[in-house]
Amino acid sequence: MSGWWAYLEERTRREVDAEVVRDRRVPAVKAVLDALRPLGLGLFEAERVVHARYAALAGQVRRTPPDPLDVPSLAARSAALPGRVAAVEAVWDGDTVHDWFVLLIAVLEDPDGEGHLATVCRRRGGPPPATAATEAGRAPAGHLGVPFHFASPDVPDAGMGRVTF
Repeated sequence: MSGWWAYLEERTRREVDAEVVRDRRVPAVKAVLDALRPLGLGLFEAERVVHARYAALAGQVRRTPPDPLDVPSLAARSAALPGRVAAVEAVWDGDTVHDWFVLLIAVLEDPDGEGHLATVCRRRGGPPPATAATEAGRAPAGHLGVPFHFASPDVPDAGMGRVTF
């Protein structure tokens, strides 16, 4: 384990472990980073500290279930958004270190904005995230009678342009 863990106050250690057990990686990393940045800790090291805590607490982590990708669930999420859905879009997020995933987003008009529909990750024994996201994104788009857009379904590229209406 990283030697940085020893520099954390007990209160921060409990906070980090509580976030890890709830499978909340980003708040756990933020807690470590906030506490140890004055000592020179960077983001990469904070992620390594949290990764080590995931390993140490593996049997206790309550993994977040994957978002449902069926049409009724996605249609219900769309209906709960504050505006009319103009399109459904799939965009890559993540990185080459921690893996890539695809966000399904409802592009809204009146009022302008967007709403999160689902996060599509690699699932054991399932299709790659891009394939699953394309299938999952086309279905609610068809159901809602709006276009579906995925700028880069073949290659993870978080820099691809977003569709605008």
